[in-house]
Amino acid sequence: MPTAIDLFAGLGGWSTGARNAGIEVLWAANHWPVAVEWHSANHPDAIHICQDLHQADWSKVPAHDIMLASPCCQGHSKARGKKSGNAQHDSSRSTAWAVVSAAEFHRPEVVLVENVEEFTDWTLYPAWSQAMTALGYMIAPHVVDCADLGVPLFLVCTRSMAPLMLQLHRRQHVPAASFLDFNGGRWSPIEKPGRAQATLDRVHNGRERFGEHFIMPYYGKGSGLTGRDINRPIGTITTLDRWALVRGDEMRMLSANEALAAMSFPADIKRPDNHRLTMHMAGNAVPPLAGQRIVEALMLA
Repeated sequence: MPTAIDLFAGLGGWSTGARNAGIEVLWAANHWPVAVEWHSANHPDAIHICQDLHQADWSKVPAHDIMLASPCCQGHSKARGKKSGNAQHDSSRSTAWAVVSAAEFHRPEVVLVENVEEFTDWTLYPAWSQAMTALGYMIAPHVVDCADLGVPLFLVCTRSMAPLMLQLHRRQHVPAASFLDFNGGRWSPIEKPGRAQATLDRVHNGRERFGEHFIMPYYGKGSGLTGRDINRPIGTITTLDRWALVRGDEMRMLSANEALAAMSFPADIKRPDNHRLTMHMAGNAVPPLAGQRIVEALMLA
């Protein structure tokens, strides 16, 4: 059975997807103890380490066929809304160098890196890609429709003569209605003291377009102004509460279980009882189905 390690493992989207594709995940790491705790609960057979990966001793990491990595994306993402040069974001962008460090020591046949599309606009991306090339890797960027696989960019790095472009077949989109529960959850009146006018405007616009049942984000453009039909995919799951369900004169925020289902995590995933922690990890995760499809395409290439 092919083997893998998972850098910046988080809640385990990469690991879950790889496991579903027939890959044995040997080792996983994250700097956040909560993430390590829950990744361990869902992948008990893997070795786990809680550490800043800049400080990792790669000689203690088992040899593997595939490296899975999701370096921090917040410093690249437009959704963050902050200018480059922010010290916190400079630090987060530097996590990508841990991938180079690990690859230099182990030289696995394949390195799969997930991030946002803006990763390739990073000032140091040419240096990063040159470093990977110096280690013998050819890099094939795959920009993917979020509604198909959930994330915009995968870098498929292979020790091959030419970049390996995977055959990623377009699949039927999953409607939000398939995992939303309009009969469950804690609802509150839309018309209540303190409700922001912008929220009321979104509800009004959504009702005019979609009737009594729809979803809407609390911020952003596009469907942030009009709401969204529940027969469409839900859109990006973020680390903070973003999506609201509207049912007649009531509304509620997306539940943690619904967010995980939207991200294609299995229904039996172990997670914190704390809503905020779960949403944070869900918003940072690789959708398991996306990871599975990428690995499956890799195995067929």
